[in-house]
Amino acid sequence: MDNFSFYSPTKFVFGKDTENKCGELVKEFGGSKVLIHYGGGSVVRSGLLDRVKKSLSEAGVPFCELGGVTPNPRSGKVYEGIDLCRKENVDFILAVGGGSSIDSAKAIAMGLCYDGDFWDFYTGKARPKKAVPVGTVLTIAAAGSEGSGDSVITHENGNIKRGAGGDCLRPKFSVLNPGLTQTLPAYQTACGATDIMAHVFERYFTNTTDVQTTDRLCEAVLLSMIEETPKVIKDPNDYQARANIMWAGMVAHNNIVGVGREQDWNSHGIEHELSGLYDCAHGAGLAVIMPAWMTYVVDHNVMRFAQVACRVWNCKMDFSDPKKTALEGIAAFRSFLKSIGMPTNFAELGAKESDIPYLVKTFGLGETGKTGGFVKLTSKDVENIYRLAL
Repeated sequence: MDNFSFYSPTKFVFGKDTENKCGELVKEFGGSKVLIHYGGGSVVRSGLLDRVKKSLSEAGVPFCELGGVTPNPRSGKVYEGIDLCRKENVDFILAVGGGSSIDSAKAIAMGLCYDGDFWDFYTGKARPKKAVPVGTVLTIAAAGSEGSGDSVITHENGNIKRGAGGDCLRPKFSVLNPGLTQTLPAYQTACGATDIMAHVFERYFTNTTDVQTTDRLCEAVLLSMIEETPKVIKDPNDYQARANIMWAGMVAHNNIVGVGREQDWNSHGIEHELSGLYDCAHGAGLAVIMPAWMTYVVDHNVMRFAQVACRVWNCKMDFSDPKKTALEGIAAFRSFLKSIGMPTNFAELGAKESDIPYLVKTFGLGETGKTGGFVKLTSKDVENIYRLAL
């Protein structure tokens, strides 16, 4: 296990009707003027937004609003939010929605504390060191942004999707009411579950040795997702299954299962080009890319793939041919994704083979660059993975 520092200061308020505590939570963390940042749709129709406003009003906390956040959140909304917050003297941002609203809120929060273009944080030109406090009311278990220091934004100029991160972006509090996810369509639920599992796999596939504790934590989260996801696909109102998935989503991405070990993140990077170009759901893109990536890199450490095949997918170890076991595990993962309604190839996703050169180019490695932790990939490797996903 490698040396590590782990800092996860978010206060989690979990359970039914917890959104009614937003006002007192904002005051607890020093907020005196709030921007409520949200997408729209169900947040408005369900009455959630009204309940959040009521809670703030009862606590004597003034607020302004900015809705309209879209899936794969856009830079234009971030710029709009920064301008509004400066005009209204906002000192706390409350994201109500899923990962898109939270990521957009984080981008606004660090942009408010920066004299330059917030996009500098997403291109690596600057590192976030300070941000206005953020709180969240989560409506979909998926991105894990409610517990992480990460944010992903798509810039409209070229549809370039990039991430930024820092501990200053970790939410001060996150309200997690599993009941708020019960109205989600099955497809969105499955996309979220896929994203959660991908967050675990990005950490599980590592070159770091002697990480038995975090291996077992990863495997536990994966087993929970395999057990609970079909339940909510069958019965969207299964509160207890929703509760387990919601907590798994947070655990999968606040990095408790990833400390002390090298991580990969190539599958996420490769997928970002797909959802940037096609505006597909991130989880759906991961369902296509991650099994292709696994198949492409399996020879790098066959025994790690065989281990997860046996421990998570209940495959029988073939000691005479461990790669056979490893591939059975990958096939089991792909079958699970298909069983919950996820796409498993380019055609089902709506992606085009003719766009692969563009996807590789925007990935940005050029002719000599390499990226990734578990396996260092070149542009040619990225192209090969896209083609395996056809």
